[in-house]
Amino acid sequence: MRLQGKTAIITGATSGMGKAMAERFVSEGASVILSGRDELRGKELEKDLMQKGGKVIFVAGDVSEIAVNEKLVQEAVHHFGKLDIIVTNAGKLGLGSVTDISIEDWNETFNTNLNSVFYLSRYAIPEMQKNGKGVILATSSIAAVKSFPNHAAYCGSKAALVALVKEMALDYSPTIRVNTICPGPVDTPMIWDSAKAFDDPDTIVQQTANNTLMKRLGKPEDIASLALFLVSDEASWITGAAYTIDGGILVG
Repeated sequence: MRLQGKTAIITGATSGMGKAMAERFVSEGASVILSGRDELRGKELEKDLMQKGGKVIFVAGDVSEIAVNEKLVQEAVHHFGKLDIIVTNAGKLGLGSVTDISIEDWNETFNTNLNSVFYLSRYAIPEMQKNGKGVILATSSIAAVKSFPNHAAYCGSKAALVALVKEMALDYSPTIRVNTICPGPVDTPMIWDSAKAFDDPDTIVQQTANNTLMKRLGKPEDIASLALFLVSDEASWITGAAYTIDGGILVG
C-alpha cells in the first residue's frame, strides 16, 4: 500500500492512461479526486472504484478552465483533508501543421496540455506546502523530443511542458518533487486519433507497434506502473526528471 494515507488528483482520469493510474493509485491506498469532461464515464469509474473499497470522488469539468482546477483542489481538501499528489494527465491532440491548424484548436491544445498544468499547480502547491511535501507528475510525450507530421500544437505544447516541469522542480524543491513522463505509442483512443494525420491510420498504428523494440504498443497499465513509482516515496530523490517510456521506439 505505497500510497496509504495520500490524497491525489488525477486529470484525464476517465479513460486510457488516466483511468489506469486511478485504478492503480486506489489499489495502493490513495484517496483520489477523479477529473474528466465525460460525466457518464467518470461516474461509472467512481462507482466501480467505490465498490472495490476505494475512496474516490469524480469532479466533472474541463481543466483548460481556470475555475475547474481551483475546484479540484478545493474538493480534495474538503473531502480528504489535504492534498499530496497531482497527476496532470489530461491531453488534447490538435492535429495540423502551423498553416493548417485553426487558431482555436491551437489555443485549446495549449490550454489543455500546458496551461492546465500551470493552473492546477498554482492552486495545489500552497496546499502541499502546508503538508511540508508534495508530488506533481505531468504527462508529456515523446512528441516533446520527436517531431510528427501535422502535430505542431501537440509537439510544441508537450515540449513546453517538459521545460515547465523542470522549472517548477527548481522553484519548489526540496518541499515538492516535480517530474514528467513521456510515453510513446500507448494503446489508447489518442493514438488512433493521432494516426488520422496519415493516409492509412490502421497501417500506421501497426507499423508504430512493430517499430518499438518490444514489438507492441504500450498498455495504459505500463504507464500507471511508472506513475505509481514516481509519486511514491520510493522515488523520494527524483525531481526535475523526464522519464521516457516508449518500448524503445526512440532507440530504433
